[in-house]
Parts: sequence; structure tokens; C-alpha cells
Amino acid sequence: MLYNLQKIRKNNNLTYDSIAKKLNISKTYYWQIEHGKRRLSYSLALKIAALFNMKPDDLFHEDIKNIDKF
Repeated sequence: MLYNLQKIRKNNNLTYDSIAKKLNISKTYYWQIEHGKRRLSYSLALKIAALFNMKPDDLFHEDIKNIDKF
């Protein structure tokens, strides 16, 4: 699960549906990304980071660091 992404989404009072609409993807697709059921492409990572005025590295760094432990 992409905990940082979920935390930031919730801190901004956004739903799966609201982010999915901004990204022009389905709510299910976004949910799958956030829950690690679907891989996140670099281009989509850029779009998600832009929604929060962040760099992808800043948004996903902790999640990637935790994945590397496995």
C-alpha cells in the first residue's frame, strides 16, 4: 500500500473518485494504485505529484524505501 499517498490524499480531504477524475482514470484504477494492486507508471506518478504540488520523489520516497526492504 502506498501509505504516504493515502495519507496525503486524506489530509487534502480528497476521495478516490475526486483524484481519479482529476487524473482521468477510473476510481477503481486509482484505488488499485494506492493499494498496490496495480503498478504506478512514471507518467501517472508525475501527474499525481503535480496534483499535490510535489515532486514524485518527495511523494513516493518512503513507500519505495519500504518496498526495497523486501
